[in-house]
Amino acid sequence: MQGVIVNFRGSHKTKYDNHMIVKVSGYDTKEKAGKLLEKHVTWKTKSGKEIKGKIVKAHGNSGALRVIFERGMPGQSIGTKVEVI
Repeated sequence: MQGVIVNFRGSHKTKYDNHMIVKVSGYDTKEKAGKLLEKHVTWKTKSGKEIKGKIVKAHGNSGALRVIFERGMPGQSIGTKVEVI
């Protein structure tokens, strides 16, 4: 299944460059999103490299997810698709 990276996680003072907010289609409540916890996520760069992450928590009440990636994500990743495994 696929999701879309919505934004970095953080406040107006601090941004976590390896924490991302991901929205998966079909998961529109906090309870539905909770079923995806502990699943793995993969984002592919244009050059073909993969950055892997893990879903750790639901974010808010609309079904968004917090994902921690193994290393920092570039700003170009916002709005692109990820694969949920």
